[in-house]
Amino acid sequence: MVIIIDKRDRASLFRTRLRDAMATKQATQSGLARAIGVDRSTVSQLLGDGGARLPNAQVVAQCAAELGVSADWLLGLTDKPELAADLVAAAMEVTKAPRALVDEQIFAWHQEASGYKIRHVPAGLPDMFKLPEVLQWEYSPSLGRSTDQAIGASEDRLRWMREARSDYEIALPMSDMSSFAAGSGYYEGVPADLRAAQLDHIAALHDDLYPTLRLHLFDARKLYSAPITVFGPLLAVIYLGQNYLAFRDTERVQMFTHHFDRLVREALITPRDLSKHIQYLKAEYL
Repeated sequence: MVIIIDKRDRASLFRTRLRDAMATKQATQSGLARAIGVDRSTVSQLLGDGGARLPNAQVVAQCAAELGVSADWLLGLTDKPELAADLVAAAMEVTKAPRALVDEQIFAWHQEASGYKIRHVPAGLPDMFKLPEVLQWEYSPSLGRSTDQAIGASEDRLRWMREARSDYEIALPMSDMSSFAAGSGYYEGVPADLRAAQLDHIAALHDDLYPTLRLHLFDARKLYSAPITVFGPLLAVIYLGQNYLAFRDTERVQMFTHHFDRLVREALITPRDLSKHIQYLKAEYL
């Protein structure tokens, strides 16, 4: 719905916002006039004219650029004074993603979203499900001698995540679970007895924490998802490998939420069927 504003009211709002922007920037009439290439009297007229006339688009744009606000805000077309580029920058951040079990940034985001629903599409089996021996096998190549220390340091954080007041809903490609059970692809080299123990551990932990922890398996041939985490209504994060790309604006968080919810709706294995599916995988591959 478009709200029609009287010309006189819009002109009055322009003058008010121009004064506010100048005060915030500590700009004088003379200084602003020099910066935008007009006479001081022109700026004085912009601020003092009580009529319904607005300056031309060029003057409005120059004033906005010099004062660090948007032209739309000066003209009353938006209530956000920030420039579009600044709004995008504030809504999105890129952070490092070190090779770790639960790094500082991820843990901070989990703490921030405590009490909210966490939606997660991991890059493989979720770390919070893994046995220490599987973590040792997976992280030793990158962490070396510090693997045991990293596992020990992460245990408290993983325990906190499991026991937090947040609901955890996880969507995982069926092929990831099958690949682990078969010891193929990424999981080639994991001993069969460890794979069997890990599958039993997933089933037991899931049964113990259900319904606050729910794991859905979807068909990646029908639906694709990059590794993402949606922290309630607060932010959505894409895992890029060496970096996280985090979004905080409502529109994008909702977009990721809708994407995740579709994975859940179309999952072939629901949380109630997970234990039965795990027994099938053990019979098939182990």
